Amino acid sequence: MTKRILLIQGHPDAGHHHLCEALEQAYQEGAVGQGHEVRRIHLSELNFPLLRSQHEWEHGELPVCLRAAQNDVRWAQHIVFFFPLWLGDMPALLKGFLEQIARPGFAFGEVDGTTSMLKKGLLGRSARIVVTMGMPATLYKFYFRAHSIKSMKRNILQFVGMNPVDDTVIGMAGQMDADKADRWLRRLASMGRSAA
Repeated sequence: MTKRILLIQGHPDAGHHHLCEALEQAYQEGAVGQGHEVRRIHLSELNFPLLRSQHEWEHGELPVCLRAAQNDVRWAQHIVFFFPLWLGDMPALLKGFLEQIARPGFAFGEVDGTTSMLKKGLLGRSARIVVTMGMPATLYKFYFRAHSIKSMKRNILQFVGMNPVDDTVIGMAGQMDADKADRWLRRLASMGRSAA
């Protein structure tokens, strides 16, 4: 069964080829080769302001450059996020993007004319988080308890209705040899084929 898949590249650096981009490309090739429909969003190509108040989040206009992104999220059945771990968390650009698009009326519904956090607006979608980092993945998972991934899963993606949300943690990204990188690329291509 084919799926509609949205790939969200959260690496802020558009100027250099990086592992996140190669992993996204491998996933896309696997998915397209299996007949899945794929759309992509590269946050480094978007220019949008950060939200600065609850009032702006609830009542402000969504920036024009993010309207297509919201439509892509609405279209998707499965969403894959790619980003490097920066200061122990997702890059600020990705957090700002999620804050902007997860607006009342989109990520949350209304009950009796008011926004209800209990009415999840993005039910029926699954997700995967693909994170690269300089430290060993086992150190991140067991010593730091993968706190930022758990927060993204629970407090953002599942909070708006996405389920299941899986993750792929890739450590020692800056010191990876070609053979190990190739194994990861093959693994991501396999995930793309199965829309996992």
